[in-house]
Amino acid sequence: MHPVILTAVGVGGATVFGALIGFIFKRPSHKFNDIILSFAAGVMLSAAVMGLIVESFNEEEPVSLAVTVIGIFAGAVCLNLIDKLVPHLHGFGDGNEEAHPEKQKQLSKVLLFVIAIAIHNLPEGIAAGVSFGSGNTAQAMTVAGGIALQNIPEGMVIIAPMIASGISKSKTLLIAAATGLIEVIGTFIGFFAVSVSEAVLPFALAFAGGTMLYVISDEMIPETHAHGNERAATYSLLAGFCLMMIFDVVLGG
Repeated sequence: MHPVILTAVGVGGATVFGALIGFIFKRPSHKFNDIILSFAAGVMLSAAVMGLIVESFNEEEPVSLAVTVIGIFAGAVCLNLIDKLVPHLHGFGDGNEEAHPEKQKQLSKVLLFVIAIAIHNLPEGIAAGVSFGSGNTAQAMTVAGGIALQNIPEGMVIIAPMIASGISKSKTLLIAAATGLIEVIGTFIGFFAVSVSEAVLPFALAFAGGTMLYVISDEMIPETHAHGNERAATYSLLAGFCLMMIFDVVLGG
């Protein structure tokens, strides 16, 4: 079986795995959430830089550096536009649902929250697929592993608001699986896009790296620093970054 197929299933399945954990730990503490999410951010940061961005430019071709820079900003701007079209509803799944009684009564807002996550999963899936176009399977697996790790806490946080709004557990799990399926589709889109034309690979790698950097800076780090756990979150991010850096050097070397 082709590695990209296993990756697609793993990346998408991580969201479902996180959702199943969410059923067990319906209200994990802020500190637990922040540490896990920060670790995932560190893993993604290492994967974005070493597995995507560094691979996107060729030192022998100076123009490729400009393509990389343009690709990074293009990826960030793309997610910025998505944020404007489908605004995030921060606060759901944070363990303080009682503080938002008016939101619990509005099922449409909960579904918008889930849709926002699903839409953001598409470029993450594309990033996982594009990474295989570089031909370095070890680094591609590093990128995919970082994204999958980030999907676990993401799957956990979408459970509480849906259950609180009256959605049954079975439908909640199906919706969580649907958000993971979006990522599976994105993985195949990214893989086949660069397979059809290797000329777009440098830009595609940088674009994917830019989307991951945007998610880390705009969503993950602010979220993990919003509850008084900044120090633990910072060291957790460093631990995730260093761990994936070691894996990248050992497996890629």
